[in-house]
Amino acid sequence: MRSSLFSEFSPTDKNAWTQQVLKDLKGKDFDTTLRWHTPEGFVVEPYYTDEDVPEAPVASMQAAQQKKVGWLTRPVVVYKNERVTNAEMLSLLQKGADALTLDLRGVSLETVDLMKLLNGLKLSDTPVFFQTNGRTAELVRGLQSFIAYQMKGGAADDGLAEWMTTGHLSETYFDELAALCTAVKDSPHFKTICAGSHVFHNAGANAAQELAFTLASAVTYVDKLTDAGLSAEEAFSKLYFSVSIGTNYFMEIAKLRALRYLWQRVQTSWGGEPKTVYLHAQTSTYYDAAITPNTNFLRATTESMSAVIGGCDALTVHAYDAVFRQPDEFSERIARNVSVLLKEEGHLDKTLDPAAGSYFLENLTQQVADSAWTLFLEVEAKGGLCAAFEQNFIQDQIEQNAQSTLSALQQGMRVMVGVNKFRVDEEPLKSIVEPKPVASAVPYRLLKNQRIAQTFEQ
Repeated sequence: MRSSLFSEFSPTDKNAWTQQVLKDLKGKDFDTTLRWHTPEGFVVEPYYTDEDVPEAPVASMQAAQQKKVGWLTRPVVVYKNERVTNAEMLSLLQKGADALTLDLRGVSLETVDLMKLLNGLKLSDTPVFFQTNGRTAELVRGLQSFIAYQMKGGAADDGLAEWMTTGHLSETYFDELAALCTAVKDSPHFKTICAGSHVFHNAGANAAQELAFTLASAVTYVDKLTDAGLSAEEAFSKLYFSVSIGTNYFMEIAKLRALRYLWQRVQTSWGGEPKTVYLHAQTSTYYDAAITPNTNFLRATTESMSAVIGGCDALTVHAYDAVFRQPDEFSERIARNVSVLLKEEGHLDKTLDPAAGSYFLENLTQQVADSAWTLFLEVEAKGGLCAAFEQNFIQDQIEQNAQSTLSALQQGMRVMVGVNKFRVDEEPLKSIVEPKPVASAVPYRLLKNQRIAQTFEQ
């Protein structure tokens, strides 16, 4: 008979471990020395056991992570003309890309020959997400004029995010979006409703705020579209999330896992069986440096790892130099290869929910979920996303966190490599393009696309 491997060892509870640590600290304060106090207000312990992870919530959390194993590498292609852009898309698919984002913003769609543009691509095999500045309906009509099969991909436009940054939203926007959802109902994998977190993330939100406000955005879409005639299930089937991934490695893993869990919770409140949601992640520009920019390679790598361990379905890694110049072929290849190497050499595409079972990550996921849900309910109590935004509630919450983060960096309480520490002072790049303030007559404040490192680059 085989004996248990650990039969010779008696169990030790967490209190015994803590007492030993206090003895080893020799008078140093346990809280300030070993506990991590996060910007979200969480206290992260230095050591976790099964005592810290209640069984029932963990089972629900893990059940919500069910999805297809692995993720799609999804780079962005900016439209130039039909021939050049088509060649670039086909080349990317040969070099590791599995899906594409096609940026058609600022392009007059009437002048684009979609058959030439998509020659050699079959949208039933390769998902393509289109950025059109709200003209997706026109694009879809063009696609359906020559595509008879079920398409994959969808729209990359987020109308609510556009409203929160410009103050503009057409009165017929949701009616038009509902019609678009109906027009592609026979293509179940063509998503037309993008609920993005980027507008909150790039304004300075922490993980819990970003999650809460993104949930509120998604709920607003479903509310408005059901008012426009769709059923809740129809809206759920066409909705996906696009999320920015920051540098806080474990927190970002927890954020994505919590998003899947909370969205199932939201769907359940409408009745019916919750649908598995498509989750697109992209590396953050908010934390990127324009001076000592090679440090962005490291940020992109850890952010990508957070995204895939957290369970994204598709990953976009932006080039390390994208925040201060037009990326060249080298920087775009390196960005794309981050995702490819995590698959081919890291083998992170072989396991479903690799964070499952980690006492620390399970506990952190639950803390993020609980905090985000509380804030989400506060937004709903104020009338939902739009009403809360018009009251400046969302802006105030994000601004407070952004200022707190900046203060911590300025005082050296938080470190950003290549920004406020371990920096090589290079010649400031004259080609840095920072977002310009948007002029608007709306009575509420708008969110700004920011980059926190800019303060240290003056």
